[in-house]
Amino acid sequence: VQRHQEIHVVMGNEACDLDSTVSALALAYFLAKTSPAPKATFIPVLNIPRSDFALRTETTFLLREQGIPAASLIFRDEIDLGGLHRAGLLSLTLVDHHVLPGADAALEEAMVEVLDHRPLERDRAPSCRVIAEPVGSCATLVTERIAQGPPGVLDRPTAALLHGTILLDCVNLSPAAGKATPRDAACVSLLEARFPELPARDAVFEALQTAKFDVSGLTTEQMLRKDLKVLSGDELLLAVSAIYVDLETFLRRPGLLQDLDAFCQARGYAGLVAMTISFNERNEPSRQLAVYSQHETLRSAVCRALEEATAPSLHLQPFPSPWSCLGAYAQGNALASRKKVLPVLRAAL
Repeated sequence: VQRHQEIHVVMGNEACDLDSTVSALALAYFLAKTSPAPKATFIPVLNIPRSDFALRTETTFLLREQGIPAASLIFRDEIDLGGLHRAGLLSLTLVDHHVLPGADAALEEAMVEVLDHRPLERDRAPSCRVIAEPVGSCATLVTERIAQGPPGVLDRPTAALLHGTILLDCVNLSPAAGKATPRDAACVSLLEARFPELPARDAVFEALQTAKFDVSGLTTEQMLRKDLKVLSGDELLLAVSAIYVDLETFLRRPGLLQDLDAFCQARGYAGLVAMTISFNERNEPSRQLAVYSQHETLRSAVCRALEEATAPSLHLQPFPSPWSCLGAYAQGNALASRKKVLPVLRAAL
């Protein structure tokens, strides 16, 4: 900055999932290796505060496997993008999204390139190069870009990151999941051909899938935050968390009631609904629900709405709860995901 050197930031979306993270790291690495502009510094930025990184368990797992320490990453709260732009030093490439949130609208002018796998919602200035292709993973587009570049730039750690990301995003290229395209499959094959020592696809997918749902190292507060939606009703907020352990294990966590209370108090939530998701050995999900609130009226209204829901019917069975302020259920209809239950809760509010 002091030398007035251009800072070229490559940044993924605000969910900062594995695809966003790896696409940013791999593309920034490729640009740094191949760019004819030696005056620019290429920096991948993870679009979350550093304190949220532990919640992205599949990402922390894969980066650790490839020997990339968290200390060498740069997070959104550690770089002043607005300041760099005002100083005229910022170039911005977006991966895995193409629309900046309102708070970042000023950075639009700095955008030089977009690489995304969603349909375009808006046009860009002619000076901004746009690649938006309907593939299963943005990492596929990054792999194609690197494969078209000079030979020898792609190294094994980068190949392993891209390979794992495409497999996780495309559900191990399973046709039944409907996520993978022929281009995703071609990139996985290309990476395996260049690096035959990459582990087998099934092993890579299983390890990442396990890491994604592994919350053993998280505090209760982190578990609740890992996959959180917030609904707002008349002057009250309801937190709705997906929790990746079974309900019995969750209810046995030491100090759980104090943790739930502190979580809601600190964020101004009137109550919390936790949907627990666990899988059997055949990878079939089972779901359970916990409804927590110190406000009896709210708790009863939410419980009643869930019990009486018809679109979809949840087929709830009461589950023993150790506390009067927490209602618990086994959910007979395991196909009713949180996405399908949110409208029921919204209506209850």
